[in-house]
Amino acid sequence: MDLFEYQARDMFEAHGVPVLAGKTATTPQDARAAAEEIGGGGVTVVKAQVKTGGRGKAGGVKVAKTPDEAQQYAEQILGMDIKGHTVGTVMIAQGADIAEEYYFSILLDRTNRRYLAMCSKEGGVEIEQLAVERPEALARVEVDPNVGVDEAKAKQIVEQAGFDAETGAKIVPVLQKLWEVYRDEDATLVEVNPLVKTGDGQIIALDGKVTLDGNADFRHPDHAALEDKAAADPLEAKAKEKHLNYVKLDGEVGIIGNGAGLVMSTLDVVAYAGEQYGVKPANFLDIGGGANAQVMADGLDVILGDDQVRAVFVNVFGGITACDEVANGIKGALEILGDNATKPLVVRLDGNNVNEGRAILNELNHPLVTQVDTMDGAAAKAAELARTK
Repeated sequence: MDLFEYQARDMFEAHGVPVLAGKTATTPQDARAAAEEIGGGGVTVVKAQVKTGGRGKAGGVKVAKTPDEAQQYAEQILGMDIKGHTVGTVMIAQGADIAEEYYFSILLDRTNRRYLAMCSKEGGVEIEQLAVERPEALARVEVDPNVGVDEAKAKQIVEQAGFDAETGAKIVPVLQKLWEVYRDEDATLVEVNPLVKTGDGQIIALDGKVTLDGNADFRHPDHAALEDKAAADPLEAKAKEKHLNYVKLDGEVGIIGNGAGLVMSTLDVVAYAGEQYGVKPANFLDIGGGANAQVMADGLDVILGDDQVRAVFVNVFGGITACDEVANGIKGALEILGDNATKPLVVRLDGNNVNEGRAILNELNHPLVTQVDTMDGAAAKAAELARTK
């Protein structure tokens, strides 16, 4: 889950990371009141709260010299479309006397199974562009998950980034606090751009980005309050309530499989088979090993609730969960859904107890169910049934 900037700011503050005052507003009048409170009648910054980059270039960040200006800018920014995101909230932030801008992030490096800290003396820029054009300006430091960013590691990061001793000494404790955010909140990304040095030498996190690991939600009941429910896809929200691993895509063939690897492979074969029929995969849905009737019914209920879906491909390789259990799950799901099940299902079963599973579906002889023995053949059949051209 990606956080809004104001949520990241609040999280930073709770962990002792130095930040400036900030307050959200959803109306121009509230923005004016916030500017009066935070800025004392002086300079504030009006910042669009959207989960995408490029806000400044799009006109979503404005420096206001007075509360009246803050109100005027809020009126311009609220309702603005920034890369497909409509601005519904702005943050009024305290103005800063910026002397220098830096960059820092810590993220999960899945490929190398480690954490990676990145730091640069050049902040407030497109860091991806900097990494390509001038990679020497971006320090990359491996972080041992068992140790984290302690004082020694923080010193290594600032030294590798090329900071002078005086500035580096001020940055080190801030990096340690940002590590605490990453570790204690179970984040996969904590980024500050820019991390600034003010005119009087303070180090402040001026703009933060945080991504939280949803797999750790059970450890953080307070994270539920951070979710942007208004922007959540209703089908993904429904799947989450049913504890299903589901991601909506823009296609016509619904996909159910057991195991993330198998589902990813199914997406590929459906995409390939669908080229001649003008269809694509409609979702990722991994039911895992517990493919009983209720789990299958929940999965089908979510997929059939997608108006774009024209056919469903159930692709299961029996292992811990045998194919006869899956077949009984499909049978039970169709009984549970009743008249709500109206779209064709193509079922491919293989693996443990495959003959028993196929026999159950043959006996069921449901008009919506078509069995195909091979994965490629089943993908082609599902694409044909879902054809748009």
